[in-house]
Amino acid sequence: MPHDHRPARWRADRPDRPGAERSGPPGHGHLVSRILVGPVRFETLCPSGYAQLVAAGHDVVLNPGSTPYEKADLLERVHDIDAAIVGMDDWDAEVIAAAPSLQILSKLGVGVDNIDLDSARIRGVDVTNAPGANANAVAEMALALLLAAVRRIPRQDSTVRAGGWDRFNGFEITGSSIGLIGFGNTSQNLARRLRGFDVTLTACDPQADEAAASELGVRLTSLDEVLASSHAVSVHAPHLPSTHHMLSTAEFAAMRPGSVVVNTSRGGVIDEAALAEALRSGHLAAAGIDVWEEEPVSPDHPLLALDTVVATCHSAADTREAYEQVGRVVCAAIVDRLAGRRPDNIRTTDTTRLTKE
Repeated sequence: MPHDHRPARWRADRPDRPGAERSGPPGHGHLVSRILVGPVRFETLCPSGYAQLVAAGHDVVLNPGSTPYEKADLLERVHDIDAAIVGMDDWDAEVIAAAPSLQILSKLGVGVDNIDLDSARIRGVDVTNAPGANANAVAEMALALLLAAVRRIPRQDSTVRAGGWDRFNGFEITGSSIGLIGFGNTSQNLARRLRGFDVTLTACDPQADEAAASELGVRLTSLDEVLASSHAVSVHAPHLPSTHHMLSTAEFAAMRPGSVVVNTSRGGVIDEAALAEALRSGHLAAAGIDVWEEEPVSPDHPLLALDTVVATCHSAADTREAYEQVGRVVCAAIVDRLAGRRPDNIRTTDTTRLTKE
């Protein structure tokens, strides 16, 4: 796409905004770009990336709170920023329009479904992400959720802590059939780990890497066959209009009785009400859910009332190693864009693989 390589502006010192922490050199007499950071504890979790921004002389505005910015918070802060690191905060058309100097939104992760890509494209704002940088972390979490769900580990833990000694029969994944919905970086990493369990692997993905599938012993097939043949299904699909609730009542009914669902991709890919009903009926044995349609998830969510559900808080990518790697990638993109260079991993030029995981 054509680039409007707008130069950073000369700025005098500006008073700090309430609720924002600044770092980097003073602005007086210094060519400086202002970067808004949405993710909390960024400088601690991503020290190398943070150091890149400071070393480049940029004015880094950190999130001092413990939660992502709400829309009102963003609207207060974006009027004079040149770039932003996006976490779970939502950048819709109104927020992007309120930032006339914005050049780049760099997502701290993979999924960019919380950014209005059309609005960014129209305004010449690059949107970048860090594909593959957290794939190991998410793959390990998917495997952990699978094992915890099939062996009822959280339920056993709470029973022992309550003074009980009940034992629960699960099933072994060794020798079973595992289905992968989506076959991007995370899914391929999970496939490598599952090979040690001597499983049969199938996957569905309209843009699958056939060479990678062959190397990993994964048979590419249709969604219908993945669902019907698998003892457990792990979801790694992007959340797009075409994949919203791609697993719902009919799909759960098509799965093997007693099978398991794991989701570490995006909450909107699964119809949560339909999943709860399939679990309550006993047709599905268990589920491991890291991502939710609305986050934070409400404590009265129907899935949380079921002891067959292992629930986590969208933390699959939260490892020291993943944060460090992702931080370097997203900050390098910002440094490049603000220096007039084309950044890597631009997602505003292609809407077909926006959140490939």
